[in-house]
Amino acid sequence: MITETETGAYRQRLLALMARIDRDRSLLKDEALRATGGEASGGLSDIPLHLADLGSHSFEEELTLGLVKNEEQLIEEINAALERIDEGIYGQCEACRRNIAKERLQAVPYTRHCVRCARAIQRKAAP
Repeated sequence: MITETETGAYRQRLLALMARIDRDRSLLKDEALRATGGEASGGLSDIPLHLADLGSHSFEEELTLGLVKNEEQLIEEINAALERIDEGIYGQCEACRRNIAKERLQAVPYTRHCVRCARAIQRKAAP
């Protein structure tokens, strides 16, 4: 069982993690939307000068936007964990309702499942 003091510490840890991820997400968005080629490199337009540059830029933009999506999903998980704290059910596995090991909460403070249930969920999701 998690004590009230521990719950406060997890809340602070989750808030700090969310702030860091939010900063990272903002930087990634800026990077993904930054112009390349032309004006960004001193030219007369925003059009990359070579087709290879255009392809590289598209790949990097797609990769960066995928990272932004992952960061947004993490923020959603952290918000859900904060809601569980408010509801008094933080640290309880959503599948089996047993307490999640404190070591797991230290490693993944936004987790919804104990190790056993997380493994079972991963096995079911595997092709």
